[in-house]
Amino acid sequence: MTKPLLVILITVALDAVGIGLIFPVLPSLLKDVTHVGDVTPYIGIMMALYAAMQFVFAPVLGALSDSHGRRPVLLISLIGAMTNYLFLAFAPSLWLLLLGRALAGLTSANMSVAAAYITDTSSEEMRPRRFGLLNAMFGIGFILGPVLGGLLGDHWVRLPFVAAAVLTGINFLLCILALPESRSPAGENVRVRALNPLLPLRWAFTIEGVLPLVFIFFIFSGLGEAYGTCWALWGNDVFQWNGLWIGLSLGTYGTCQTLAQALLPGPATKRLGERGAILTGIVSACAALAVFAGAKQGWMVFAAMPLLALGGIGVPALQSLATRQVSEAEQGKFQGVLQSAVSLASILAPLGFSSAYLSLRSDWPGAIWLLVAALYGIGAIMILRLRFEKKEPLAASRQARDSSA
Repeated sequence: MTKPLLVILITVALDAVGIGLIFPVLPSLLKDVTHVGDVTPYIGIMMALYAAMQFVFAPVLGALSDSHGRRPVLLISLIGAMTNYLFLAFAPSLWLLLLGRALAGLTSANMSVAAAYITDTSSEEMRPRRFGLLNAMFGIGFILGPVLGGLLGDHWVRLPFVAAAVLTGINFLLCILALPESRSPAGENVRVRALNPLLPLRWAFTIEGVLPLVFIFFIFSGLGEAYGTCWALWGNDVFQWNGLWIGLSLGTYGTCQTLAQALLPGPATKRLGERGAILTGIVSACAALAVFAGAKQGWMVFAAMPLLALGGIGVPALQSLATRQVSEAEQGKFQGVLQSAVSLASILAPLGFSSAYLSLRSDWPGAIWLLVAALYGIGAIMILRLRFEKKEPLAASRQARDSSA
């Protein structure tokens, strides 16, 4: 493993720790500043605001990473994240918390830049494995983050955010000191029209085979928001979990996800093919969600975690397929498009899932997971209808470069 790859993977892991710290204590923090009994709508609003800002600015950051390099954009995103955590740690009112989340969303580009960095520094054959490592390192961070957040939050609800700010500062210093630039910047100025968040999506319409993949990312990303929106609320409602147990449950999922992402994507894709790997993941996730919906005791949730983690084994194959649809010079823009689709889903999904959970909470809180499983079924139908074709521009450009070397 090269040093730059190791640094980018550590950066993603530390970023995931900072994110995971928040989930066990966000409901308690919102109760602290809003003084209302049910904070479910505020959780949806905070998550949607972050995603809305990310939707507007992620394409710009992706284009900036193409023209001026990956490294400076990543550093900017870390500064924004640290600012957000400081707001969460010390802000006395809801509107200041929302301001902090808006700033974080505006500058957030960690995962899209990390994906572009890996694309820059990896051959096509290495990309599925390295994207798997990327997701695995995020999983490692997510093992530690929620558990640490639950422990710290039971002492003081703001303490996890202080810890997240410190970790993000360490992340920033690591990138300053040890992360080189991955490509020669084009040096071109980003046009003002690039500020239109719908423009990159319009660009995606012009590339054959890209739009269906972008829509699949949109669906899956929206479903992922259900856990961040409802997990802590559901765990407390059904099992009376405190912050520590919520953190442990999320940490258990992170452990299973890390093992699955590190060990299974390559063999699963080789044995089942890209489509088979993705569909197998969907079936596994739906089985786990059915268990969650009917669980009466907490141990049942922990027992189903490996099945839920298997839901992600097809994601690296989908990511690798997506990178072959555009040229190397446009990878940053393309990753920005994917991030825009993810962010657009993340605007709508928290609002939808928080409203759904509110309507289901009094009768059957676990029914929210059946709703998620049904939406996964729609995604499976779309996967079955997709035709995966290897595009020539990226492969041809690499072959021409290799033959001239």
